[in-house]
Amino acid sequence: MKKIPYGMSNFRAMREEGYLYVDKTMYIEKIENLNSKYLFFIRPRRFGKSLFLSTLENYYDINNEKDFEKLFGDLYIGKKPTKLKNSYMILKLNFSGLDTGNRDRLEISFKQNLIDSISSFLNKYQSIFKDIDEIKEHVKEKSDIKSIINQLIEEVEKVGKKVYLIIDEYDHFANDIIAMGESEFYREIVRASGFVRDFYETLKIGTESVIDRIFITGISPIMLDDLTSGFNIALNVTMDLSLNEMLGFTEEEVVKILEEVGIEEKENLINNLSELYDGYKFNKNARTRVYNPDMVLYFLAQYKNTGGYPEYLIDDNVKTDYGRLNRLTMNEENKVLLERIIKEEGIVAEIVTKFSFDRMYDEEYFVSLLFYMGLLTIERQEKTRLFLKIPNYVIKTIMWEYIETNLKKEYKINLDLNELRKTIEEMAYEGRIKPYIEYISQNVLKVLSNRDIINFDEKYIKVILITYLVNSKAYRPISERETEGGYIDIYLERDIRIPDIKYEWLIELKYVKKSEKGKVDKIKEEGIKQLKRYRESKGLKERKDVKQALIIFIGKDEYQVIEV
Repeated sequence: MKKIPYGMSNFRAMREEGYLYVDKTMYIEKIENLNSKYLFFIRPRRFGKSLFLSTLENYYDINNEKDFEKLFGDLYIGKKPTKLKNSYMILKLNFSGLDTGNRDRLEISFKQNLIDSISSFLNKYQSIFKDIDEIKEHVKEKSDIKSIINQLIEEVEKVGKKVYLIIDEYDHFANDIIAMGESEFYREIVRASGFVRDFYETLKIGTESVIDRIFITGISPIMLDDLTSGFNIALNVTMDLSLNEMLGFTEEEVVKILEEVGIEEKENLINNLSELYDGYKFNKNARTRVYNPDMVLYFLAQYKNTGGYPEYLIDDNVKTDYGRLNRLTMNEENKVLLERIIKEEGIVAEIVTKFSFDRMYDEEYFVSLLFYMGLLTIERQEKTRLFLKIPNYVIKTIMWEYIETNLKKEYKINLDLNELRKTIEEMAYEGRIKPYIEYISQNVLKVLSNRDIINFDEKYIKVILITYLVNSKAYRPISERETEGGYIDIYLERDIRIPDIKYEWLIELKYVKKSEKGKVDKIKEEGIKQLKRYRESKGLKERKDVKQALIIFIGKDEYQVIEV
């Protein structure tokens, strides 16, 4: 039985210490056969990038030749090794955690990070180099980043070896600077004589001698365009069809994981994992979607420890990553656009593959950034563009929490959570929905309408109703659930964490302007028919204790609740 490697990214430790490893080594062969030696590949945070880099490091490192069979023997690449196995010195850089306080502090931090990484590199290959202490001193004495890299290149040339350069979190400091809105700071470091540009220009020159291969990862292509000719050799393979499943778990892999870690495939477990964490697609022609691997392992680790579903469906580490969302919507245009995406549960757009900071707040750039962050994914081709959707339930909860936070911050909506919880419990255990609708109408919708700052419609009201249900853990709200009878506006399904909830709900929402109040009777008749069709549909007909409610909002301050 394998141990669950939640939070681990050290390939060697996982293989030597009995942890689960999902074999992705066939992609080593695939990336070797691509049309470039210098690859740029991005995925959302905590999506398995660091583990894949560790796999590459262990495969190509000349120091690991004696351990090859132990590490890779039973994996795809162990049975079909390429000619390049164990043929490189590995220089690994990671640009997370740098000091972005100001330009000088960042440059000092960047330089020290580089010196420390080269020092580790020299220690690792001390049997190859002579006088490594002397070399380290030469490196430390260099006044600029170009000279530091050139010193390393010179030393590697002397010993007649080749380097495989791996850069993780290449954009971490740039994303921090952008989130702070420091446009001039950003331009100084990546353009003209900026030290980041110098760094990449020197690497480019290094490829003419000892740097034979490069693999760069991050979460956005933000610096690719701004570096321009400074580093125009990297092939962006982020959306390469053949690499769609290189990171993340396919459903087939998730089923196998359950077996390997000793979890019997209990009823609905795979379905629940799919709803929560699946849905990612990185090429419009990909046939397979992938699960967020970090979230799956988090869930399974909690499940193994407690024998039940975790109390929180997404761990705090991942939520912190998505905290950037608030900073990215500091300008009104992005804020309005994100609210529209949440209302529509997606957007028709084109994905931009190169970013320029100057166009950071253009609509297509912002939408593309949401895609790269994992907050949107490809659903289908929509004429000449793509329809990007919110991938799964967990990401939807992040979006809904964004709405709640924004309402609290901008419009001073602070609800009495005890009173709110009581109304939800009435709905869940006593089958009464009206107290919840009344509470939200009086304490949220009326506040917003009095300020006259939003365009009320059915979709916005739906988002508000769902937003305040999510953290109760009583229900898993499903928007636009498909049935043969049509699409249910809101289906409130029992949350997997509280199975004793008595009543589930089918809710049909309608909105009419005050001037059209005369249409209410006809709308009521149509809504009741819709609810009856949904209730009789496959999958719902057999479920017990499913209540139905038609909610008609008339203008901004009046509503009717009809329970069917």
